[in-house]
Amino acid sequence: MPKSLRTPRQRQLQSLLTAARKKNGMTQADLATALDKPQSFVAKYENGERRIDVIEFIDIATAVGAAPGDILAQIQLVDESAKRTSRRPRKA
Repeated sequence: MPKSLRTPRQRQLQSLLTAARKKNGMTQADLATALDKPQSFVAKYENGERRIDVIEFIDIATAVGAAPGDILAQIQLVDESAKRTSRRPRKA
C-alpha cells in the first residue's frame, strides 16, 4: 500500500467529510469547537496533511450530522467500482 496520505480512498474520505460539514452549515471553526480541537486539526485532515483514526472519524461524522456507516459505504462503493473497472480484459 502506498505511503502517501493522498490515496484515492483517503481523498474520498476527506471529500465526504468536508461535504457533510458544509451540508450541515458548519465552518471548520464550528466543527473544531464541537470536537474540542483546534481549527487546524480540521483543516489538516480536510486538505490531506493528516490522517484521522477510526475514533476521530466517528466523532467527526457524528459532529457533522452524518452516519459513519453511510460514509464508509460510499467509500466502499467507489473502491469496488474502481476494482471492477481495472479488472476488465484489455483488447489486443
